Amino acid sequence: MKYLVALAFIAIIGALFLAGVSMVRDGRDGQPKTKKMAHALAWRVGLSVALFLCILISYKLGWIRPTGLPTG
Repeated sequence: MKYLVALAFIAIIGALFLAGVSMVRDGRDGQPKTKKMAHALAWRVGLSVALFLCILISYKLGWIRPTGLPTG
């Protein structure tokens, strides 16, 4: 489960980076703007929702448990 969460975070950061790059590059030098940034941000939102649902379902099924902070 740790690897799935780490992979999802990497994918979310990658989509955010791709959106930033396309935001900076689109529309330069008289070229028409593309929809790359919107698509990358849509992927980021979708991946974030999927990660949240995966964590929630995993908790409900007992695959993961909160450990809390150790006291004392």
